[in-house]
Amino acid sequence: MKNFGVILLVLLVVMMAAVFLLTAKKSAGPVAAPSMGSSSAASSPSSPDAVQLKLQEYSGPAATDCGRLSVHATADQSKTAADCAMQANQSKHAFYVAYDMPGMAVGVAGNADGKVFTVQSQGTGPSTALTSGDCPSPLRIASSGRITCFAPGDMGSMGPGHSAGAVPPGMANPHAAGTANPHAAPKSK
Repeated sequence: MKNFGVILLVLLVVMMAAVFLLTAKKSAGPVAAPSMGSSSAASSPSSPDAVQLKLQEYSGPAATDCGRLSVHATADQSKTAADCAMQANQSKHAFYVAYDMPGMAVGVAGNADGKVFTVQSQGTGPSTALTSGDCPSPLRIASSGRITCFAPGDMGSMGPGHSAGAVPPGMANPHAAGTANPHAAPKSK
């Protein structure tokens, strides 16, 4: 009978530790995207920021929230969010997905008409700059595992007039064909 009390106490401690670990694990990492078809806001920030609001404006009230992931998201979480967005886009179901990175957030939204939009913010606080518009290219999964609608090598330019990554006037494009590699080791004579 004495052993029964010890076993019961050990079981209680183990169960409490398991509950603690499960709740700590859930709150520590990025939130996984919900399954296709749900429109849960569980992965949204506690109070929507400008990116979230713009994505929801583009996608509409019945959109599927495919997730908002940090740069620390696991490959499985990225794949779940990407699959959600791609499936929704292919079936012309409204969706949105966003990614938080240091100093910026990017997102993609699609509406029920199959039109796809991109949203990007840079900076934090009152100096946050928001850029958004129609996607310039078809939706795809980038090598990072994130959803994007920019062609490979486009580096997220937001269409005409957007100067991010542009070569300043009068400066030669260092990536133009025939340009010497400035990072190459000097040739010995």
